[in-house]
Amino acid sequence: MAAGSGAQFVDRVVLHAQAGHGGNGCASVHREKFKPLGGPDGANGGRGGDVILQVDSGEASLLDYHRRPHRKATNGRPGQGGHRTGANGEDVVLPVPDGTVVKDAAGTVLADLVGEGTRYVIAEGGHGGLGNAALATAKRKAPGFALLGEPGDERDVVLELKSVADVALVGFPSAGKSSLIAALSAAKPKIADYPFTTLVPNLGVVSAGETTFTVADVPGLIEGASEGRGLGLEFLRHIERSSTLAHVLDCATMEPGRDPVSDFEVIENELRAYDRVLGDRPLSDRPRLVVLNKVDVPDARDLAELVRPEFEKRGLRVFEVSAASHEGLRELSFAMAAMVAEFRASLPPAEPTRIVLRPEPVGGAAEFEVKRTGDNEYLITGSKPVRWLRQTDFANEEAVGYLADRLNKLGVEAALAKAGAADGATVMIGTIGDAVVFDWHPDIDAAGEGGTGPRGTDRRLDGYA
Repeated sequence: MAAGSGAQFVDRVVLHAQAGHGGNGCASVHREKFKPLGGPDGANGGRGGDVILQVDSGEASLLDYHRRPHRKATNGRPGQGGHRTGANGEDVVLPVPDGTVVKDAAGTVLADLVGEGTRYVIAEGGHGGLGNAALATAKRKAPGFALLGEPGDERDVVLELKSVADVALVGFPSAGKSSLIAALSAAKPKIADYPFTTLVPNLGVVSAGETTFTVADVPGLIEGASEGRGLGLEFLRHIERSSTLAHVLDCATMEPGRDPVSDFEVIENELRAYDRVLGDRPLSDRPRLVVLNKVDVPDARDLAELVRPEFEKRGLRVFEVSAASHEGLRELSFAMAAMVAEFRASLPPAEPTRIVLRPEPVGGAAEFEVKRTGDNEYLITGSKPVRWLRQTDFANEEAVGYLADRLNKLGVEAALAKAGAADGATVMIGTIGDAVVFDWHPDIDAAGEGGTGPRGTDRRLDGYA
């Protein structure tokens, strides 16, 4: 959301990320005087750059990605002869505010980025293709081909900012939340005497005794905010992480039909209505306290004393304060600190970050699958066959033959025969609508034909091995 004209705050964007493609491998033969065929020396291509999100405490908004939603990393460079490996593409590191949530298009949470320096790779660069030097073996001494680089990931993700604060100040517009956070901390929010002054969540750091905590001033809620009225719906996500809620109630309002108790009930109803999207930690269950603000005004003080018993009957702690004169702020800050400290003490001890490797068991999931899709027509799916297709230069017959060898060793030929494929069968690799189509001829020798020997060999090199 962009707030106001000339917006300076955005807390939800769709980001289009394109990682770099891998560089192609090089097919080259070393030549020098008296040794015209010195063997393959084509090097590998470089890896494509990643697109990475990284938490930066200096960032406060997603505005930059609202203005420029397309981000692309650079491609890897192709390999060269003389065993000169292509340079890797440069990663694109995108700074995001603390508390950024990454979701896919379906709304599934992919990452919750909390803490300075936390990283998440949203698009991985493609691997570089192998050069013919890396493809050479004892039986294939002079490959006349190299593998192509793999394409980098292309991905759309939704970024949502949820402020990281211990205490959230909630209340009607102009209830004095911005003034209160300015008085409690060193924050300097925009303050004026009209509704919706606050168009961004303000954060302030407060110290009380040995406890230091953050306070979020959430833009004013109104009745119907959970249904999209006013600004509240867009900013309710900013209090999802808060352990404590503080109702800031305006005791000096002159609006007809409003008083601290009715204001409290309206905000509570909106919080309960928003609970349906939160699941495990509903807002309505969180500890809260009541702040009766603006008691420096005589009539407001009288009203605060009148309504205080009503809130205390509900088991709520009540504080009469004035952001203008700072009356009652010390007691309020220590009460907030105690509630935050109690919540922190209830949390399980933090565990060290561990990277768990779970290798697939031997004989586990199949690496490919053959499906019959029609009369003598078959579809092959699987990560390996599809990846090998991307690496193959179909303009090079030897490269196509190498692909056939790889598929044969994987067991594709045998699987097709077992599935009943006959000579001349139409074989597709990939997905229907986006597949490479072959005519299958099982009687052709995969070792190749011609006078130069099996594919990938050259008898002229026999004396130079």
